[in-house]
Amino acid sequence: MKFGPVAVSEAQGAVLAHSVKLPGARLRKGVVLTADHVAALRDAGLTQVIAARLSQGDLDENTAASKLAAVLVPDPASAGLTVTAPFTGRVNLIADTPGVAVLNVDALERFNRVHPMITIATVPPFQQMQKGGMVATIKIISYGVPGTDVDRAAACAPNALRIAPPVYETAGLVVTDIDGGPGNDKGIRAMEGRVAALGMDLSDIVTVDHDIDNLARALAGIRGDLVMILTGSATSDVDDVAPAALRRAGGVVERFGMPVDPGNLLFLGRMGGRPVIGLPGCARSPALNGADWVLSRIACGVPVTAADISAMGVGGLLKEIPTRPQPRAGRKPA
Repeated sequence: MKFGPVAVSEAQGAVLAHSVKLPGARLRKGVVLTADHVAALRDAGLTQVIAARLSQGDLDENTAASKLAAVLVPDPASAGLTVTAPFTGRVNLIADTPGVAVLNVDALERFNRVHPMITIATVPPFQQMQKGGMVATIKIISYGVPGTDVDRAAACAPNALRIAPPVYETAGLVVTDIDGGPGNDKGIRAMEGRVAALGMDLSDIVTVDHDIDNLARALAGIRGDLVMILTGSATSDVDDVAPAALRRAGGVVERFGMPVDPGNLLFLGRMGGRPVIGLPGCARSPALNGADWVLSRIACGVPVTAADISAMGVGGLLKEIPTRPQPRAGRKPA
């Protein structure tokens, strides 16, 4: 592509790079200049404009963006995405359903290394999405790019993005009550909101005293495709009340603790083929915490292993909120 001053007499077919004000009209940047445009420019006394002219083998910005989108998302319906029409070299990928964004990160990084004018920007991997949320935007920065580079970029990342929708319909929540502990209403409302945002129903809520026997009995009878436990006292050890109750109910604890703050005291397990999430105390707040990352993946059928949780530590220092104490800062020197 050639960019720079172009004589008006030679400008037909070029892409106007800077808007031009004419008597009674305005030619906006990005317009492909026609014979009528050229005549209007000449009548206005202009002899040159700043424009881009495609070279042989170049693709214009919209054609390039559309071609790339067709390879990155060849079957939008099965990927849970809507691919928008190109405009100014941009194609957006929009979530058709609640879920989490599943990205081939290595492929997308290779895609972005092909040519600096060929780009894709995405949400973070496994970002929880709502219907209508933008998952990615493909943007051709210049007015045209070599077709060979478009082909190279496309070859790097076929089928590289999708939305994993929820695979479960219902969830059960067991809440334990302890004298002098926090109230349960706020936590229940927060979990109802999280479950609803994933297109699921909180089908069963059971409150019991905070002891192993009562919690084990409740877990054995709780309904729901996945199970969550919110305890009245923080779970501080793998042998504490909630993990011990899960084991007594016939379940297993697969991981206790996570390198995400807030959210350190989460545990993950299984019972009768159902996933079980032991929620950290911060899950009583609707603010983002480590439990959101685990719940959204599990609800959408994305495996969460101990190694996956370990990897959440990079980027796992979540923002403080004004109403939350800030223990990381420590005490100021006297």
